[in-house]
This record gives sequence, C-alpha cells and structure tokens, in this order.
Amino acid sequence: MTDLKGELASLKIDRTRSGASPWRWPLLLLLPVVAVLLVLYGLRARQAFSAIEVETTTVAVSRNVEASAGTPILTASGYVVARRKAVVSAKIQGRLSALRVEEGSVVREGETLARLESIDYEAAVARARAAVQRSEADLNEFKRQLRLADEMTKQKIMADDQREAAASRVKIAEAQLAQSSADLSFAEAQLQNTVIRAPFSGVVVKKMAEVGESVAPIPPGVNISTSSGAIVALADLETLEVEADVAEANVAKVGSGQPAEVTVEAIPDRRYKAVLRQVIPTADRTKATVMVKVTILDKDKDLKPEMSAKVTFLEPEKKEKPDAAAAQPVVLVPRAAVATRDGKPTVFLVREGKAQARVVVLGTERQGQVIVQDGLAGGETIVAKPGDELKDGSPVRVKG
Repeated sequence: MTDLKGELASLKIDRTRSGASPWRWPLLLLLPVVAVLLVLYGLRARQAFSAIEVETTTVAVSRNVEASAGTPILTASGYVVARRKAVVSAKIQGRLSALRVEEGSVVREGETLARLESIDYEAAVARARAAVQRSEADLNEFKRQLRLADEMTKQKIMADDQREAAASRVKIAEAQLAQSSADLSFAEAQLQNTVIRAPFSGVVVKKMAEVGESVAPIPPGVNISTSSGAIVALADLETLEVEADVAEANVAKVGSGQPAEVTVEAIPDRRYKAVLRQVIPTADRTKATVMVKVTILDKDKDLKPEMSAKVTFLEPEKKEKPDAAAAQPVVLVPRAAVATRDGKPTVFLVREGKAQARVVVLGTERQGQVIVQDGLAGGETIVAKPGDELKDGSPVRVKG
C-alpha cells in the first residue's frame, strides 16, 4: 500500500518549477501579433521616409476670366531684322577699282557705292560707236546711189533690176546700222554696269570686298555671311521688325494686328511698341514653331539688325464688353501645376497621402492661370509644381 502511494506521488506535476509559469502560453500566442504590428509599423515608416515632399494648391472657380486690354498673353523669342535688305553685287564680273562706303555709311537710292575697272568696256564702247558711224556712212552712200538709180530709171537709162539692187543695198545698210546701234547700246550698258549703285536708301551693314578684289554676280536669296563675290550688304533701318518663333500650341492665340511689346537684350530697360504684321502660313517641323513678323512702331537709332529680341503679345481692346452676369464659371489652375505625361496635360490630385494623376483639357492662359475645360470640377487639392519624378500613385508628403 505504501509503495502504491509512493508511485502515485511520483506522477504528480511539480508546479513550483520555473518552466511551468502560468503566463508562458499566452505570451507565446501574442508573439505573432506583435511581429505583424512591427512589420506594419516598419512599412508605414518606410513609406513616410520615401514620400515626395510637395506643395499643394486648391483648384479655383471664377467667373471673371476676361483679360483687360494690354494684359500679356504669351512671350516669344526672335531677332531684329530689316524687312528691306539686299546683298549688293555687280551685274558683271570684274576687279574692284573704287569703294566709296564703309560699315555704317548712310546712302540714298541711286548713289554710287563702288566702281569696277572699266578700260576694256570703254574700248568696247568706242569700237561700237565707230561701227555705228561707218554704218551711217554706208547707209547715206547707198541712199544716194538709190536716188541716182531712180532718176536714171525714169529716163530709161538704167534697167529696173539695177534700180532694185540699189534699193536692196539700202535695206542691208539700214539693218547693219540697226545692229551696230544695238551693239553700241550693249557696250554702253556694260560700261554702266561697272558702276555699282544703291538699289534703295539705307545703311551699309557689312562691307564684303576691298579695292583690288575680283567680284561677280551672285544669285538672289543668298545669306549675307556666306555670299562670295558680293560688295556690300545694305539694309533699310526704317523697316526694322522682329521675326519670332511661336509654339504651335500658342499660335492660335495671336493674329494680325495684335498689339505687342518688344525688348532687346542689349537695352533691357527699354520697351518698344509693336504690332503683329504677319503670321507665316507654314510651321517649322523641326522646332514645332510658327514664325511671326512683328513691326516695331517706335524704333530708334539704338536698334540694330540681328539683335536678340523678345516679343510679348498683349490682349487687344475688346469692341464690346462682355456681360459679367452672363459669364459662365470656369475652372482655373496655375500653369505651373500642369505637367505633361505621355504627351497629355496632367495634374496630380493629393488624396490619402498619394498623388493621383488626372488628364485635363486646357483652354486659354491668362497671367499664369490656365482654364481647365474638362477634368476638374473645382475645389480639389492638387500638387502646385509637379516634378518629373512624380507618378500616378506616388506617396507624397505635404510641406508644413
């Protein structure tokens, strides 16, 4: 009996040992939950540190979107050029014997600019004049013989065929005189071509030859800097204008007669009144631009051809003022808030810590604000200046 009690006592669990704590199993069950929480916290912390810091703005709705007259619409870059300009060369080839102008010389239409060596052409004129004189003498002699033949024919002394021969000699002499006169006119014209005159009034902007150099005719439309054989480049500074490139997307905003202001880099504190004269009816496919020509209205002596210039096109005066009550509300966003993604204008909404891309349809631009015709309703929070790294779904953190 005593042995049975001893064996039963040996089977009893000793709960006083350290390994048999009552909290052991609950703690083991909590460990996976704690691990999951730590992982979630780490992911949230990683997301917070990798988020892109952005500035935001609120999409506005406005009724008053009509710009007042004189409001800048867009700016284009270009160069000051003379509408009337020419590379002056000789009509014939020859050696330059005199040059009467320098860069900056003011000349009038028809004024002599230079001369070519003319000894050969003067000799040709003298030879042609001598030929004319001989032809005139021959013609006078044959006419005298024809008069004698007429008298002798009437008196039945000379046969009719002899009289006809005398008349033929007169006609041949007349033709010879006409040819000699034409040769004289050509020789005189060639002699006149040795004198190079100004085709219009203007200023010599470049001297391209010196006395003693050979010059030659050049084809039309050559570049001033590459024309070989020319003598001077002439420009009419009264016709100065600006040739500027406008992006294809903006060319519909301007039209003939549009008011503008011109500034040049050489005189940045001076503004010139101008007006759009012409929109060239073709685009440059390599630059995706359209050239426009802007006439400067109050030009002065400080303006020079080939100066870099900027043209700011202005809102023209409206003939009729729009009814403010009838104006429809429009959605406006800052131009800087619109990015380009996959070739489409896009804004980025900020929602729950992430950027959400939204493609929009844009209208006209006024003073840094652009009208959104479709894609936004107004009141949304968007990224003010989205960078290239911002994508749809990117985590963002708003600057404090």
